Amino acid sequence: MRSTGFRRTVVAIGVCSSLALAATACGSGGDGSADGRTRITVNCEPPRSAKVDRRFFEEDLASFAEQNPGIDVVAHDAFPCQDPKTFDAKLAGGQMEDVFYTYFTDAKHVVDMGQAADLTPYLKDLKSYGTLQKQLRDIYTVDGRVYGIPRTGYSMGLIYNRKLFQKAGLDPDKPPTTWDEVRADARKIAALGNGTVGYADYSAQNQGGWHFTAELYSQGGDVVSPDGKKAAVDSPEGHAVLQNLHDMRWTDDSMGSRQLLVINDVQQMMGSGRLGMYLAAPDNIPILVKEKGAHYDDIAIGPMPGGNGTLIGGDGYMFDKHDTPAQIRAGLKWLDHMFLTPGADFLGDYARARKNDAPVGLPEPRLFTGAADARDQQAKKANANVPLANYQAFLDGNRKLRMRIEPPDAQQIYSVLDSTVSAVLTEKDADIDQLLKDASGKIDGILARS
Repeated sequence: MRSTGFRRTVVAIGVCSSLALAATACGSGGDGSADGRTRITVNCEPPRSAKVDRRFFEEDLASFAEQNPGIDVVAHDAFPCQDPKTFDAKLAGGQMEDVFYTYFTDAKHVVDMGQAADLTPYLKDLKSYGTLQKQLRDIYTVDGRVYGIPRTGYSMGLIYNRKLFQKAGLDPDKPPTTWDEVRADARKIAALGNGTVGYADYSAQNQGGWHFTAELYSQGGDVVSPDGKKAAVDSPEGHAVLQNLHDMRWTDDSMGSRQLLVINDVQQMMGSGRLGMYLAAPDNIPILVKEKGAHYDDIAIGPMPGGNGTLIGGDGYMFDKHDTPAQIRAGLKWLDHMFLTPGADFLGDYARARKNDAPVGLPEPRLFTGAADARDQQAKKANANVPLANYQAFLDGNRKLRMRIEPPDAQQIYSVLDSTVSAVLTEKDADIDQLLKDASGKIDGILARS
């Protein structure tokens, strides 16, 4: 699933905007050239309701146009950047932009549908490609050919309330790193009373299945077999995930009585100071502060407990199969300018972000390597306006974890696992073995049809 961010906190109707007055049509099509100029359509422009992000994006589009007078960029805004309900239909109908936004889990699917341009011959035109993390580049590499470019990433960790840790006699600089420690700390936090919850988890709207997957990875388990053909949740690791949730909910009473929670519910609990811990990515933190009433000094994040792995996600851009070579080269130049310049561009201009009171210094997974990473980190540190020490445990712990992407057919599988997790959290006598067996059968059916 997606992590949080401005594209999930606003709603807007998709419109078409352009720096080129002559280019007014929405959608892809044509040979991409007019009067010797190359025209490309791109998507995921922040909606007008996200005023600061929209302004940043338009500023960067303008600077790109100034530096590249032979390229016209038509940017489409929409919320969300990708709607899973319409994505396949747009792909099949040839309605995607020339350069279009995708989640990490889309890469192979888009290639399998025959809708992606092969970027391999053009990679020399993307100055930043060799500086990007290999594990992120590999997500868009299928059978040795490159079909997309990563833009951002996230990894899951354990967000916790430092103030509640202190009140419960726990060290706020040492978050739990095993599930036994999570359980023990949750008991102590819940014992504070007054409606305080030690640990909360999602269990509805596919979010329960998403978190089950993250917790399974943390135990060293898998959702599907290595060949992607069979379910793998009915395992000792899967059993351990559900047993731990069951015991915290029913034996320890450290998860509270209210269940079937989704992300907004849990964020509200954390923002109000009534929750000790929950799993999330670092980009939850500014939402907790700006929308839910928390304070940066009180919110910290540690690594995913369990020590084996953590779920990662993110996004990037792919190119329509009908793009001309000139459009592909223009799109790669646009990506370099907009998203892949360390310490600059839409996502990396930390000085501009700080001037506009946007958080700088959150521990996002590093996109770059080597000298490019050093430049990016130096610029981030110089403009940091959040308590960096609160995130050090997360950064240190992540170096030891295996980074795992979501399973194939993720949303359908998450829907199945939602029922599994919700049963454990709402039925004291839930049969964990039977729940896993039933989930496996349903997942096998999903995989057989895909």
